[in-house]
Amino acid sequence: MWYNQDSDEARAHAQVTASEGHTAKLSHEVIAAAASYEAAKAYENHLKAHGKPANHSKAIELLAALTGGFVDKIAETKGLDALDRERAKHAANERSKEALGQSGQY
Repeated sequence: MWYNQDSDEARAHAQVTASEGHTAKLSHEVIAAAASYEAAKAYENHLKAHGKPANHSKAIELLAALTGGFVDKIAETKGLDALDRERAKHAANERSKEALGQSGQY
């Protein structure tokens, strides 16, 4: 996996998924880090089940869907407004693209 258990993304994921109910203390940056971690896990599972996407563009599309889904879920359960939701999605996509690039898969 792209992120280890000591990474900022892993810590953010633990923070976001451990808290219950609405909470205003979660910034879009923390949620984005958590989303990129969750997307990396889901992407690795996808690779095991279906193999590598056909090209870099398809991999980016898959990551965007995975990060967006996680951000939407957290936004609904934690009470994010629309602006923070979009900021989190954008930041999560950027983190995931960077991690994909650093992984050397494409």
